Amino acid sequence: MNMKSRFVLVVLCGVLAPGFGGCGQPRRPSEAAAHQHKDLPPHGGTAVALGDDAFHVEFVRDEESGKLSAYVLDDEMEEFVRGGSPGFMVMVKIGVEERALEFRPVADSATGETLASTSLYEASAPWIKTAGEFDAVIKSIAVHEQVFAYVSFHFPADNRKN
Repeated sequence: MNMKSRFVLVVLCGVLAPGFGGCGQPRRPSEAAAHQHKDLPPHGGTAVALGDDAFHVEFVRDEESGKLSAYVLDDEMEEFVRGGSPGFMVMVKIGVEERALEFRPVADSATGETLASTSLYEASAPWIKTAGEFDAVIKSIAVHEQVFAYVSFHFPADNRKN
């Protein structure tokens, strides 16, 4: 290969190579890992998809207090989604017995969330302390003017991704 051909090859490699690295900016391994979506609930609870994974509700049980918290999250479960829902009902079936849980909005002064604009809802019942597994149905929940009805789930769920 003559000198002129080598020069052209070096120039072409310098011009074309960055295009193969992703927008011309190579990423360090730590940056690439930070951009991966894990789709795991942030509190380790039971994730329930709303619609076609448009949003999620993460249910987290506090056995000591008998409280079940519900966090409304985005499609990737990375961001909390505030809504104006006044609350929602979940029907729970334990064995042959059905029970209703009324989830009410929770304000948080630390995050600026109010009862009219929150991502956190809670329900309490003494039986939550001792209930093992159960099947449940969200009767209806509104998130950003979308209504999701009769969403079934099992609690607790194994949310680990393979």
